[in-house]
Amino acid sequence: MIKADEIRAGRKIVAIASSTGGPKALQKLIPLLPASLNAPVMIVQHMPAGFTEALAGRLNMLSPIAVKEAADGDVLIPGQVYLARGGRHMKAVKSGARHVIRYSDEPPREGVRPCANYMYESLAGCGYDEVVCAVLTGMGADGTVGIKNLKLKKKTMVFAQSEATCTVYGMPRSIVAAGLVARGISLEQIAQEITKNVGVL
Repeated sequence: MIKADEIRAGRKIVAIASSTGGPKALQKLIPLLPASLNAPVMIVQHMPAGFTEALAGRLNMLSPIAVKEAADGDVLIPGQVYLARGGRHMKAVKSGARHVIRYSDEPPREGVRPCANYMYESLAGCGYDEVVCAVLTGMGADGTVGIKNLKLKKKTMVFAQSEATCTVYGMPRSIVAAGLVARGISLEQIAQEITKNVGVL
């Protein structure tokens, strides 16, 4: 049962994109987030169907913050991490005073499904006041266009993983090249920035 104060708590959301090398990066980043983080966390990790449930379980075991593979209709609440199900696009949809997870079987975008741009674009129409974005290791440029569009509609903080700590410096490189951040930072710094920007309950 979701309490009214949980629905009102926090006007911010965290949205993370990762691809090649992402599971390892997430196993370093997510355990650094506090259980009382005053925002929900959405993660798009490029993975096929059948693999994300195990990754969510592993992250939940390692982390003080609760982690789950997101289910269609899940209500977004602070202090909970929602990992996109492999092979499906994930978005946040406003539903009355709340926001819920919805899935789509639309064709792959940027050659991938789930696609981070799809998630970021859905947040442009959400009721959150601020979106904190983190783009981690991965090939290609997924996340860049979505965050660019998001910045036109919402107060948006953007962080990218540093080249030195990436398995593949593609997605973060694209974020830097687009001028969305000046430079990449370590996973530890990203965790600190997320916590600092959204606060704790």
